[in-house]
Amino acid sequence: MPAKSQYELEREANIAKNRALFEDLGLKDAVKSLGGPSSKAKAAAKPVKPKREKREREEVDVPRRQSRRLLGKLSTDPNETPEERKLREEEQQKELEKQEEARLDAEEKARAAKRPRHDILNFKTLAEADEPQELAKLSITMQDVVQASTPRRVGDPEAFTFQEEKRHKAAVQELREKVQNLKVISRAKVTTNRIYCAAYHPEVTKDLIFFGDKHGQLGIWDARAPPDEEADEDEDSAPENREGGKYWRLQVHWPATSKSSISSIKFDPIDSHNLYTSSYDCTIRSLSFVSGTSTEIYGTQDGVLISSLDLPPTGQEMWVSDGAGGVTHLDLRQDKSKARRYELSDHKIGSVSVNPTRPNFILTASNSRFIKIWDARKLYNIPVELLGEQPEANVDSARELLDFDATIVNEHIDSKAGNGAFRGEFKHEKSASSAYWDPSGRQIVSTSYDDTIRIWDIDSPAFETNKPFPNVKPFCRIRHNCQTGKWLTILRAQWSPNPDAYPHFTVGNMDHSLDIYSSKGDLITQLSDRTMISAVQAVTCSHPSILERAASGNASGRCVLWAPESLSMDL
Repeated sequence: MPAKSQYELEREANIAKNRALFEDLGLKDAVKSLGGPSSKAKAAAKPVKPKREKREREEVDVPRRQSRRLLGKLSTDPNETPEERKLREEEQQKELEKQEEARLDAEEKARAAKRPRHDILNFKTLAEADEPQELAKLSITMQDVVQASTPRRVGDPEAFTFQEEKRHKAAVQELREKVQNLKVISRAKVTTNRIYCAAYHPEVTKDLIFFGDKHGQLGIWDARAPPDEEADEDEDSAPENREGGKYWRLQVHWPATSKSSISSIKFDPIDSHNLYTSSYDCTIRSLSFVSGTSTEIYGTQDGVLISSLDLPPTGQEMWVSDGAGGVTHLDLRQDKSKARRYELSDHKIGSVSVNPTRPNFILTASNSRFIKIWDARKLYNIPVELLGEQPEANVDSARELLDFDATIVNEHIDSKAGNGAFRGEFKHEKSASSAYWDPSGRQIVSTSYDDTIRIWDIDSPAFETNKPFPNVKPFCRIRHNCQTGKWLTILRAQWSPNPDAYPHFTVGNMDHSLDIYSSKGDLITQLSDRTMISAVQAVTCSHPSILERAASGNASGRCVLWAPESLSMDL
């Protein structure tokens, strides 16, 4: 045994001295606490864990497959005749076949519930989880709207092009006076999941806003509708905490999972009774309030996700962007097989925008960091023969289209026939989330993960030639936090579609406000209400003709109507 050190000897002497002192004082318990030298180390104490109560397993009565051998053995009668045995075995066989058929039918129904629906669906099917009377209320609400269509109005490219700076300042001040005092007039949980996109119906007698959510659900909100009688009798909650207006939920895209997120909503520019929705289920559907049906009008091949869509003012064509870097042109008057897809990027194209006053010019924003401007007339000139021999159309003609890959597109752009197809580009520091033309078709606003909003103003003469735009640089750069992360919808600056108002756009703010900027980059106002809003208003939209109207939605499906406070008196 090794000799003890001087420190250990002194320590033991002190313990013995203290023990003798405590014994003289009669403190035996204190003596025990002193302990003494020991060759065995005590194990470290473990934290006490609360006991968990064992949950009783709930037995679920699920039909199970039965063993034919055991089934026959348990039913064996030593006195049965061969005929009786044969009859018993036949009955057992029929029972087993019936059980197997039921099992296979249940499995098929489960698989079908997870597959997208491509057939024509009526409102009753889309709202199968709602009460029948709710659909009746929706029909009544839309009845007045259906009686008169409201075509989309287009702005003047030369409007608000003031030469004097003081006229711009006066117009901005007039705009600020009208929108800076907008308040939360109504709010409701319109959809059950995160809001992905929104569109404001052009009807002026109602505030009808449509929201698309993460699980393919379309929420229709009559934001200033009078409350139901049941709501009036609810005295348990304060008025400011009650849901405002009336809303309906239609499961337009299926299955009801994140595979069916609605990526964009657009109203038919000519017929406001009809709207288009694109989804991650790789389809575009048309919802008609006249016929009360939803119809698929397009579907991509090989599971390519559709990220956005846009239509020119005529409403006869449609442009669709996808996650594989392609943009597809649909002529809604032709068969779906006539669609033409152009691969314009090697990364996802998050948005496509059609110039409203010069519909031949389209704008794309991509994860490649670029926003690009294209002349669609030159893309139409790509010869179909360059695709080589095409396979024969199969039964599913809706999935057939003319697909021009990047090699064909680039060769055509470099050729004489394709001169002018590519008009200009700008590279952001990070992914370009979105880019849109304003109602006049002259200005562009873009958002990017580099935490900036940029604005362009392109002179009209630049559109008249086949040459690339001489200078594709933004004249304004606004610092704006766009780091939404995984759980929030990407922030996108959205122009007000009102052509009579001074050009301005709305965008969500990570500080829970809705920001309004002028086309010159001036911050008009930041709409917020800490007592009513406690989440990021990631998705925004504005009324097409009423200036003092805006709407926003957050990640929980809760939506807000911003309007003059005087309107709250009417509710």
